[in-house]
Amino acid sequence: MSQLQCIILLSLCSWIYGHSEEEEKVRVLMSQYPLIDGHNDLALQLRKLYNNNVNKIDLHNMSKIATDINRFRAGHVQAQMFSVYVLCGAQEKDAVRLTLEQIDVLRRLCTMYKDFELVTSTKELRNSHQNRSIAFMLSIEGGHSIDSSLPALRMFYQLGVRSMALTHTCNTPWAESSSKLYKFYQRKNDSLTSFGRAVVKEMNRLGMIIDLSHTSWGTAQAVLDLSKAPVIFSHSSSYTVCGNGRNVPDWLLEKLKNNQGLIMVNFHSNFISCKKKANISMVADHFDHIKRIIGADSIGIGSDFEGAESFPQGLEDVSKYPALIQELLRRNWSEQELAKVLRLNFLRVFEAVEMVRDKMIKEPPSEMQISTEEVLNPCRLELRHPGSAGHPSVSRVSSDQNQLSVPHIILSAVPLLLTLSLL
Repeated sequence: MSQLQCIILLSLCSWIYGHSEEEEKVRVLMSQYPLIDGHNDLALQLRKLYNNNVNKIDLHNMSKIATDINRFRAGHVQAQMFSVYVLCGAQEKDAVRLTLEQIDVLRRLCTMYKDFELVTSTKELRNSHQNRSIAFMLSIEGGHSIDSSLPALRMFYQLGVRSMALTHTCNTPWAESSSKLYKFYQRKNDSLTSFGRAVVKEMNRLGMIIDLSHTSWGTAQAVLDLSKAPVIFSHSSSYTVCGNGRNVPDWLLEKLKNNQGLIMVNFHSNFISCKKKANISMVADHFDHIKRIIGADSIGIGSDFEGAESFPQGLEDVSKYPALIQELLRRNWSEQELAKVLRLNFLRVFEAVEMVRDKMIKEPPSEMQISTEEVLNPCRLELRHPGSAGHPSVSRVSSDQNQLSVPHIILSAVPLLLTLSLL
């Protein structure tokens, strides 16, 4: 063997040994501190691909999507915030029903697979880690899902929902989106209305995590000024690194730090590189920048798997998280910092949300109702107090384009009147 061949062989052996040593270091770290990921749209894909017929699939091995049980285990994922998402086109229509169906499909998965466990508290989250379960946490993605109703918000909480993004790609009557895709409820200089502030306060009272991903910067600022509990950006990245409006500027990061909240970095290529293609190094750039601005105590991971078309090379599915942790170790992130990123920061935020809930335990549920002028929903019925004749009257709120005749309103009210007569 020549001297050159010996040098090449020694270099190769050194590289292989160093590489395997790094991988083992990551494996040990992630075994001790398995990941809590802030955002995954599995339920959306189950509706799109299988019409929610989950009895016909095996979630241990799913070739059409990036998420399954085997790859969760390979990626050291111990807990996942699953998005309960319905399209903004359902606003003013059947968003509440569709949201209930998405909650149903996720809860069914928890009963179908022993690997999964629905959790609704930090205590249950820690117990699921001890039980080696993959914890399911339910998060509504978009305030349009509650149809501007605090009672609906409370009922979703009873079903296990522990987080809600105030908007998706559309405004609600009470909060503003970062997107201009839809024309719902356009307004100026009113990014969080009085009813929106009531939503924030009620979420604090319930112990529900407020998610600011998809909100406008104005809405995010208003919430950060108002909320008594820490908030999260469940799947957003740095606007300085990639100037996409879905990302968070440095000045908002500073406010998030003051709130003791959390930004969970998104893997969507468009939010990482502002292009269709990205790589792990570019993702790590977002982590580095956010750490420089507000420190490692405010950072988590919110991959957005199943919710985007393109992910960075090397981070294509839920088995690939160790590659990112390995890259951050190479960039001199400490194991203590990465333990926080992987799970400890989220646990801290969730515990703080529960502490605020416990302090507000004597406060009654809010009875604030949004005005019909703010909603302008042609499909929304308003039940009024009984009139002088002793009978309740029902009117249909209509926009200028959807005026209904009085006979039509009366006919629409007949089933409700019959029901009330039996009470």
